[in-house]
Amino acid sequence: MLFGGALGGLEVRQDGEAVRVAGRFPYDTRTELAPGYFETIARGAFASRVNSDEDLHFLSGHDFEKPLASRKAGTFDVREDDDALTFEATVASATTWARDFLAAHQAGLIRGLSPGFRVPKGGERVTRDGEIMHRMVTAADLIEVSAVTRPAYSAAQIEARNWTPERVATLRQVSRPAAWKWR
Repeated sequence: MLFGGALGGLEVRQDGEAVRVAGRFPYDTRTELAPGYFETIARGAFASRVNSDEDLHFLSGHDFEKPLASRKAGTFDVREDDDALTFEATVASATTWARDFLAAHQAGLIRGLSPGFRVPKGGERVTRDGEIMHRMVTAADLIEVSAVTRPAYSAAQIEARNWTPERVATLRQVSRPAAWKWR
């Protein structure tokens, strides 16, 4: 194990040319998004989309131009457990961004998970206590889950198990763009 978060994680395993990725995003974990602004994703908040047959994606850095897996492609399985959103994905190293993701992960640069979602009307409760604001997301339309460098929820960190270190180490590194997009 290269790194592990206590409440969430991402596990990466090499399996031939494809890489199996498993992860979990914990529910009921309060995080500070900005000074004085907190958010919690409630247990079951993503249930409507997770239990539907709508397409969901596993992305690199919330970028729909860099998909790593999807439900429609049969490479992304998402489900809700009692305490977390969990998923398994099969990432083929056939694209440059997939190779970049795998190389960045191996180098320790990508350590977090972040769900991309929209909150419908009535899907949140916002409370204020002096200068402190707290948003409890009780229902949200999950669109994607991304591997990111800076997750908003620190408990959703990456765990990695490299079962074939020599194979991952030989993945071709592709040059990165000059400017990084920030979410």
